[in-house]
Amino acid sequence: MRAIFQKFHRSPSLFPSIAGLLALTTFAAFLVNCSGGSGSMTSMMGTGTGTIHVSITDPPSCAFPNGSFQHVFVTIRSVRAHINSDADDNDPGWQELVPELNNQSVQIDLFAAASTTCLLTALGSNTALPAGTYQQIRLILLANDGGNGPLPASNACGDQGFNCVVLHDGSIHELQLSSQAHNGLKILPGIKVAAGQDVDLNIDFSACASIHQEGNGKFRLKPVLRPSEVSTNHTGISGQAVDSATGLPIAAGSVLVALEQQDNSGADVIIMQAAADALGDFNFCPLPAGATFDVVVVAINGAGVAYNATVIIGVPGGTALGAIPLIAETGVATGPATLQGFVTATTGMTPPTPAALDATVTALQSVNVGGGAMRLVTIPAEGNSTPNISVTSNSTCPLTAPMNTNCAPYTLIEPASNPSVGVFSGGKISYAAPPSGDVPYSVRADASDTSGNPDCTKPTQTTSQDALGNPLKVTPGATVTPMEIDFKGCS
Repeated sequence: MRAIFQKFHRSPSLFPSIAGLLALTTFAAFLVNCSGGSGSMTSMMGTGTGTIHVSITDPPSCAFPNGSFQHVFVTIRSVRAHINSDADDNDPGWQELVPELNNQSVQIDLFAAASTTCLLTALGSNTALPAGTYQQIRLILLANDGGNGPLPASNACGDQGFNCVVLHDGSIHELQLSSQAHNGLKILPGIKVAAGQDVDLNIDFSACASIHQEGNGKFRLKPVLRPSEVSTNHTGISGQAVDSATGLPIAAGSVLVALEQQDNSGADVIIMQAAADALGDFNFCPLPAGATFDVVVVAINGAGVAYNATVIIGVPGGTALGAIPLIAETGVATGPATLQGFVTATTGMTPPTPAALDATVTALQSVNVGGGAMRLVTIPAEGNSTPNISVTSNSTCPLTAPMNTNCAPYTLIEPASNPSVGVFSGGKISYAAPPSGDVPYSVRADASDTSGNPDCTKPTQTTSQDALGNPLKVTPGATVTPMEIDFKGCS
């Protein structure tokens, strides 16, 4: 079987000799601890060989000017697969998918420029793979001390190890690993490769959601992975964000686009996110066949004027949305609003003690999705927001924090206006004007341990109040403090 790893086409300007390996590298962010016994492989093995075509999407949305990152370098030393969900490192049956990495690790830039077309590129050599249901695919990173595998031909991280981030100011910082150097996560449970069958699998790696900044200023890689079986043709969602008054692209600004779906709580959460190009164009592809998404677009132009979020409800894959109008905020103050708050964590011990966790914090607005039904929709954070935080210290705790707790601050830069909402129906979009008056928000925090597992007695918490217990409302150019989110019963 041929094991083919495919990805959005990226510019090879930094590493032209490994442009094809770009797809493989994005797997690197997904590795976390995995353990268990070997178990039996017989029941999941078939006869003959099949072909799995794996695509990886990673449209980074936190690169400058939407964030402070310029590059994210990771170094890959192995990719392998196993049919047993409980297989350990030393169990037999592991299949090496890219044998070339056994001789030389490869370093790539996850933030290399991506095309807005759905051009996929093949990676690695053709490798025979027995038919079966593959429960684990592990990608192993080279440790920052280089001690667990062959070194790459070149290293852009200098003296900061072999995995690093480069900020917009040019400074290089080591990207600490959360067990990725030695272990893997079973990231593809239930993917079946039948004899003679071609399987298309897309893995979306969100680099922006995977980088956590510690309280001491250090950066850590905590993988965020979403696999789905796809059809590589006619599944993408594309469009162009334009100024509603001029019909032209947002001048010299930044435009973020999110694909969202409802979670178990009924709220929209971000599945994929990308930055539009200079013309306002974006394209998410491939996407799961038959899936429907909500599209949320936010922008700030070069003069610092924020735009209302534009939300489009019920967009099926394979849709070209065309021009999406964004309405510029007007009035004396036209800048975005800033939400600055704290997340705290304590253990379930008696008395409680400080707990360490990771938290992803997002801002939500309520929109009318048709028929009078309302839904909370995530509004992407813009600029120098810090939605991914590590709660590991008590040095920044506010006076309101519980006793014996760890704390961390977050910042979300958001539109200071209500969204414009369009409902997709019959191939057309009918937009409603943004509601006037107060601009209410909710803030949601999701807690997890360093391996990405939900943590604390109540791992998801949402507040719609400010620090004084009043409704959480924002105004242009101003900062508001949401009510503190306190996680309890954490590990």
